[in-house]
Amino acid sequence: MGESRAVTARDPFARFCDLYGRAVSTGLTEANAMVVSSADGQGRPSSRVVLLKHFDREGFVFYTNLESRKGREILARPDVSLNFFWREPKEQVCVFGRAERVSESEADAYFATRSRNSQLGAWASQQSRPLESREQLVADFEGVSRHFDGRDVPRPPHWTGLRVVPRRFEFWVARDHRLHDRTFYERYGDAWRMGLLYP
Repeated sequence: MGESRAVTARDPFARFCDLYGRAVSTGLTEANAMVVSSADGQGRPSSRVVLLKHFDREGFVFYTNLESRKGREILARPDVSLNFFWREPKEQVCVFGRAERVSESEADAYFATRSRNSQLGAWASQQSRPLESREQLVADFEGVSRHFDGRDVPRPPHWTGLRVVPRRFEFWVARDHRLHDRTFYERYGDAWRMGLLYP
């Protein structure tokens, strides 16, 4: 056990994998939910919850409409932060990094795994744009459904994945008397420098 902890302490990806696995094992609904924060051209921040769909040593992947507010902001200013908070087991991870598009083949492969209605929804929703009424959204969805009736639904050109390549991690673990554990990992070339922070 001591060896495992020592290796994990030096490796932010292994540590994230361990914490994420524990969160999933608690039965937490959508343990893959994370807050993505971006900023507009004036530096004004915005945040929203999205679902992590894949992670490995290359980064953290989620999917979105590039014409949405977050899509437009991230394409213009790709430095973003991710925040995972798991109420049980009272742990939090912040990831700071730079977003880049996944490959077309990766986006196509993931889109093909989505339900047909989710695929149609990606075409129907003009994400973040003003909507006159709920009825209009339903009508748009029904129109798209008719358009693709009897055919496979292709991935919209404006819908793809973004991979956040981390440059810094911060791990927070709740402790008694609010004397929490807070650890950072900063990327230096191919290595990571680890240190502690006051909580």
